[in-house]
Amino acid sequence: MHLALLGAGRIGAAHARVLADDPRVTRLTVADVDAARAVTVAAEVGAHPSGDPEAAIRQADAVVIATSTTTHPEMIRAAMAAGVPAFCEKPLAGDLEAAIGLAREVETAGAVLQLGFQRRFDAGYREARRMIRAGEVGTIYMARLAGHDPAPPAEAYIPLSGGLFNDFTVHDFDILRWLLDDEAEEIWAIGAVRGFPMFARYGDVDTALATIRMRSGILVALDATRDDPRGYDIRAEIFGSKESISVGLGPRTPIRSVEPGVPAPTEPGWPGFYPRFRDAYEEELRGFVTLVTEGGPSPCTARDAVEAMRIAAAGNLSLAEHRPVRLDEIPA
Repeated sequence: MHLALLGAGRIGAAHARVLADDPRVTRLTVADVDAARAVTVAAEVGAHPSGDPEAAIRQADAVVIATSTTTHPEMIRAAMAAGVPAFCEKPLAGDLEAAIGLAREVETAGAVLQLGFQRRFDAGYREARRMIRAGEVGTIYMARLAGHDPAPPAEAYIPLSGGLFNDFTVHDFDILRWLLDDEAEEIWAIGAVRGFPMFARYGDVDTALATIRMRSGILVALDATRDDPRGYDIRAEIFGSKESISVGLGPRTPIRSVEPGVPAPTEPGWPGFYPRFRDAYEEELRGFVTLVTEGGPSPCTARDAVEAMRIAAAGNLSLAEHRPVRLDEIPA
């Protein structure tokens, strides 16, 4: 197939290497409004450069969208107009209202769209989901999700991010639905600025806790921070009547035990999201190529993206109003 990669930034360059190595992709075009950047990335992987993303869409059999968040809706609509399947990095759109409208368009058109929530392709999360579905964990009592960035983003990014829940923990909200095959019913969130006053200037927090009740009754505890001196820490723990399991617990988990006799970690913690989830990102793109070539249901739909954003919106409302928020208060 002829595949067009839109966006030659950091994540786009990483995607270009994966797509160029896939034998099912016989021609790869790297398109970016910054034509020089497109030329550089294309040259690195033996692809064809383009300075016109919309023209690249019209000439391709499928597209991968790795452009800036504000351009996601227009790129998805351009792909739908051209009748080509699209993969798009999260988020679907910059705000919930726009995402709901776009999801309706995608579903009405019957368009093929896969959203980029890469944890669904991580081996650990996939094994946890298999065990849960096979009944090996038993009755699930509760789950815990931890998300700690190694360092905060640049200050200029904060007012554009939509807040900690919308920007960072939206991945946790998506994987929670996917792991448990369940929907959130209520969330109660608190937050604070513990280390970086710049977040307060934009009404955001650098540290947050949330308790989520799922429709099935499962209780979920979530914690998130924008700074972890030991590295990027993403974990999920599921506690059930038959088994307790963890995803993300290994030699590079950026935490150390202070119990007597327990050795310190011998490997450095994960430095960031891409090294931690490199394999998942690669599997995600190969999964999209399979979706294009073989058909079948999208592994992460526009509706999935909306539902994760709804939980984030409920978390933001809870944070602002200091109360539990039911998901049925949030537009769907």
